[in-house]
This record gives sequence, C-alpha cells and structure tokens, in this order.
Amino acid sequence: MALIKIFHDKCTLCKQCIDECPFAAIEIKDGKLYINENCTLCGLCVKVCPENALEKEEKAAFKTDLNYYKGIWFFAESRDGKLSHAAYEMLNAALKLKKDLGEPVAGVLIGSNVAGLAGELGKRGADKVYVVKGPELEHFQEESYAMAMAQAVSKYLPNIVLAAATMIGRSFIPSVAARVRTGLTADCTDIGIDGETKLLIQTRPTFGGNLMARIVCKNHRPQMATIRPKIFDEAPVISNDGNPEVIEEKFDASGLKNMVQIIGKEKVENTVDLQEAEVIVSGGRGIRDPKNFAMIKELADALGGAVGASRAAVDSGWIPYPHQVGQTGKTVKPKIYIACGISGAIQHLAGMQTSDYIIAINKDPDAPIFRVANLGLVGDIFDVVPALIKKIKEQKG
Repeated sequence: MALIKIFHDKCTLCKQCIDECPFAAIEIKDGKLYINENCTLCGLCVKVCPENALEKEEKAAFKTDLNYYKGIWFFAESRDGKLSHAAYEMLNAALKLKKDLGEPVAGVLIGSNVAGLAGELGKRGADKVYVVKGPELEHFQEESYAMAMAQAVSKYLPNIVLAAATMIGRSFIPSVAARVRTGLTADCTDIGIDGETKLLIQTRPTFGGNLMARIVCKNHRPQMATIRPKIFDEAPVISNDGNPEVIEEKFDASGLKNMVQIIGKEKVENTVDLQEAEVIVSGGRGIRDPKNFAMIKELADALGGAVGASRAAVDSGWIPYPHQVGQTGKTVKPKIYIACGISGAIQHLAGMQTSDYIIAINKDPDAPIFRVANLGLVGDIFDVVPALIKKIKEQKG
C-alpha cells in the first residue's frame, strides 16, 4: 500500500529512516527495507536518507476499484466488558443506511476479551461482527486501536465506516482514516444515502454553526464519519437469539510503537454525566451571575437531573466546561430539557434540539429557543424557577 519507492541497491540499512519514522512504518525483513501499512506518506524518511534510497511517489501506483468496497461498518465501543450506549446508537445509524443502500451491517469489536459481546449486537440487527483481539488491545490506546481497525478495513474493504464522536472515537478514528488514505467527516449531526449516487451524505455544522455542510467522499473508500452521541436512538432489541456471523481477527502488533505505557488504571467518578441524564436544567447568560447557578442546581436536584450550561455561561467562567451543551460542548438527548435564560443560538440548539421535551424560560418572547421548545414560559427566571422549585417540593411532600 505504501507509495514510498525503495531503491534497494542504494540502501545500506543504516536505519536512519527507521529512527526518524514517527509511525513505526519502516522495518527490515530478510535483509531488506520494508514499508508497512502504518505509512502515512509524511516523507520524513525520504528527507533523512543519506543515500537517496527512498523516493516519494507523487502519483498513485494504482487506482482501487471502488466497487470492491461493500458493507456498512460501525465501531462498537465497549468499556469494562460492556457495550456502550454509543455502540447501539451507531448500530441504529448503520441500520438506517442499510434501508437505502441494501448492504450488510457489521459491528467491529476491538479488545482482548470482547467476543462475547457479539451476540448483543446480533439481537439488535447486526448481520456480522468483526472481532479484532490481542493482548495489546486490553486497554484503549490510540496507536494500537488505530492499527487494529486499519488492518480490518484494509483486509475486508467496507464501503462505509461509522463511529461515535466520543472521546475514544474522536481520538483514534482520524488516524484510521489517514492509514487507509480516505476522508473523514467529524462530528456529524446527520447522515443519509443519496438516492441517485448512493454516496454517503454527511451533515455537520460549519462556520461556527451558522451553516450546515453536506459532505460526500466521491473518490476514496471507505466513506468515514464520526457522529455525535445522542443524535440517533439506540437500536432496539428485535430478537432474543442474537446470532450474527462472527469473524475473528488476530491483531498483528508487529510495528506497534505505543508512545504511552499504561502503568495502572483507576476509575474516576464523573459528577457531570449529561449524556446519560434523563433531565437537564441548563443556565445561560440570563442568569446574570455565577452564584445563581445554585438556583439552577436546586431545580435540577428537585427533578433528579443534571446541570447544563450554554457556551456563554462557560466562557464567562461561571461554570466548568464539562457542563457545556452545544456544538462545542456535549450533544444531549434527555427526556426533559429545561433552558433557563438561554436565547437559543444555533450553536446551542445543535446540542439539545433532539431532546424529547424542551421547556424554555426566557423573558424575551422573540428568543429563538421558543422555536424548538415544546413549552415556552415568557417570564423572569428569577420569578419562574423559584416558583417551580417550590411547587415540585410541595408535590413531593
């Protein structure tokens, strides 16, 4: 796959290129220099070679027939031996594409002991599950996961690869795209199939959220996208007998050069779990002062919910970033979302407009937030919110 040409008659095996390569893409096999699939064509090896034995080819040596690429893949993220909610969301996204494209849906499990999770994906509609396993994959690391995914993609040639834009997905999926030399649209808010071209339509906010871009990848495969969590519902269980076709692949760790060594693992309690909360009460610039977030928290506690915030409140230093909802924060989909003193800029709406029920409290009757709200309360939050808290506490007895 590499497009770095090697002149073996000039090469003295001095290993300068091996030492310089940041991707562990150069090896010596059977007394000759060899470039493996880790190569990203950065060209550093060409620059340091004292014998001019390496040359970067500017034109592709071959053009892959795109018709060979078939199937809709999704990365089935798992943690502590359990599939994450995001895995089921990506399965649902893939099943949506299957209706229009007609290609099989396959999950990709990566780890040292994850094969037992394949049945859970089958129960929800996955046709196949690829299990890439190896001791080097016991804990998530960007380099090893990227290599594992790229190896599977290069072998089986899927047409589409999806992953959730979680911390894990965002960290290693771009490297996978670079390794297999294709494009990637990050943080999509919607996907679909073009009825005429059958290309993947990838939609995401751009220009600060003021426009929605529709992106296609015409000339390279696979078509890759990361999708914000909570954009899609989780795929429901459709069968109690999940029996997908399972293909197991052993991870080839040769050339793996992890720059980080894991010396221990400790679970940290996360007090802000907006993406799992069923009720979120968010405050914006309209709360006027950081101390007034105590009122927002009191309402959230009364409802058994979590505290969110607009970017304006976070940028003002009123509340830490983990509480931020919106395009540059978290995408949430609670059963109830209460926006207090939030005007409803498009950047904020991008992170919460798929909530099941939206309640907006704002003294400006023309605030954009009312356009997406199921229930709008025009009034001063300092009158409305305390009244709500009092009423909720009275009903609880």
